[in-house]
Amino acid sequence: MGFIAKKLFLTKGVGKHRERLSSFELALRSAGIAACNIVRVSSIMPPGAKLISRSEGLKYLKPGQVIFTVLSENSTREPHRLIAAGIGIAIPADKSMYGYLSEHHSFGETEEVAGEYCEELAAEMLATTLNVEFDPELSWDEKKEVYRISNKIVRTMNITQSAVGDKRGLWTTVVAAAILLAEEDL
Repeated sequence: MGFIAKKLFLTKGVGKHRERLSSFELALRSAGIAACNIVRVSSIMPPGAKLISRSEGLKYLKPGQVIFTVLSENSTREPHRLIAAGIGIAIPADKSMYGYLSEHHSFGETEEVAGEYCEELAAEMLATTLNVEFDPELSWDEKKEVYRISNKIVRTMNITQSAVGDKRGLWTTVVAAAILLAEEDL
């Protein structure tokens, strides 16, 4: 059988440097995952996978380890430009069902706005899979009520990092990530 995550955790970071790649590296360091080899994956949270804290999750990582990651990133070198990167998560009430992770990156959105958007994306993907009516035009609180009424979606959340472009024109990079951990990582 292939890799199936048993646990996952969310993390985020920001980095600034005169070189774009170095600012990305510094953002990964800020997120605690720079010493790992990152393999980007799509957006499925395996059935039964447990969401753990960042501090607990980082304990499982070792330098050079290959980690499977849903990653969102954004960069700018435009002074004062607002950037954001976020991961949304929607976890079904039925533990035998899979959940969704979504990534979103944007310009000009606050951390709160970008975070709500990526959380909404994950919830919408899960809702359509579960045949739950989902209206993206409803207010955020009304959507949360839809989740409670359906009894099919138990929790949604996001982790989002925003930053303002460095006033001296250095590259500014933000990252948000969901790190998937398999049995052999634990």
